[in-house]
Amino acid sequence: MNRENRYPNFLRLCRQRPGALAIVRGSVDYPDVFGVVRFYSTPYGVLVVTEIEGLPQGNGPCDSPIFAFHIHEGASCTGNDSDPFANVRMHYNPHSCAHPYHAGDLPPLFGAGGYVFSACLTNRFSLNDVIGKTVVIHASLDDFTTQPAGNAGTKIACGEIQG
Repeated sequence: MNRENRYPNFLRLCRQRPGALAIVRGSVDYPDVFGVVRFYSTPYGVLVVTEIEGLPQGNGPCDSPIFAFHIHEGASCTGNDSDPFANVRMHYNPHSCAHPYHAGDLPPLFGAGGYVFSACLTNRFSLNDVIGKTVVIHASLDDFTTQPAGNAGTKIACGEIQG
C-alpha cells in the first residue's frame, strides 16, 4: 500500500454528511455571530470542522482576536440576563482531568476579519459522547492554565450538538 492510501482524505470526508452538527448563534450582545460546527467520525477520532462568521474583529494583524472554543456538558444554549448561556454548565470532562485535558477542550479559533474556519482531529471523545452537548465560543483566548476553565471570558456564542 502506498503512503497516499494509508491516510484518510479528510477533505473528501468534509463533503459528506456529518455524523453530528451544531448551529452556532451569538448571544444578544453578539447578534451577528452565526455558523456551523460539523463532527465527522474517522478511524483516528472525530474531525471537528468549524465555520463561523460575524465574530468581533481586531484592529490589525497584531490584534487579531483569538477565541476559546469548548464543548460543554450542558444540553441547552439557554441562560439568564447575566449569562445568556448559563445552562451549558462546565466543560465536558467525563474523566475529571485538569484543564486543558478536558475531553471538551478544543484548539482556539483564530479570527480573520470576523470569520473563522478551523478543523481539528481529536480522539478525546466519540460522536455519541458529544451529541446532546453544546459548543461554546468565548470572547477571550483560553490560557490553557487557569483552573477549571482557562480564564476564557464571556460566552459569546453557542450551539447545541445534534446527531
